[in-house]
Amino acid sequence: MKHAGSGALDTIEPVLEDLRRLTQIREKKRGIFYRGSSAFLHFHEDPAGIFADVRESAAWTRVPVNSASHGKLLMKLVRKALRGRG
Repeated sequence: MKHAGSGALDTIEPVLEDLRRLTQIREKKRGIFYRGSSAFLHFHEDPAGIFADVRESAAWTRVPVNSASHGKLLMKLVRKALRGRG
């Protein structure tokens, strides 16, 4: 599964905007977010759609981001992961 390209990221721009509002993470490159010096979240694309990988503790969790409801679930997971790390 390849990293999401510009066209794929265009389709989830509202989700990217929501992520950019979170002060605990920063976007180093479009669609690639870090918490401190550690990679925290990035996106992949394949024929099944767009997926986000979110670092929860030491493990990555992959979730689909193919609808507005998926975007809301992703934001909920991201906020939970940010609360769980410190």
